[in-house]
Amino acid sequence: MPLSTSVKQDIIKEFQTVKGDTGSPEVQVALLTHRIERLTDHLKAHMHDNHSRRGLLSMIAKRRRLINFLEKVDKLRAPGLRKE
Repeated sequence: MPLSTSVKQDIIKEFQTVKGDTGSPEVQVALLTHRIERLTDHLKAHMHDNHSRRGLLSMIAKRRRLINFLEKVDKLRAPGLRKE
């Protein structure tokens, strides 16, 4: 089930770097993280759903690549390394 528009907008609003930002790596990582959490819960209930598991693994790999990019470009922008 895709993310609802309101949830997606809330996540974008929280992680955008400037107003109107919808595609920065920070936003993409946050959206992927939310989708991964939802899919993980689904797979706990439906252990034999191998098609969804494959999608989950590809989302995790994509998120890892985005985080690696952020660390390479600017370490402080990477998740978990922010100083707030």
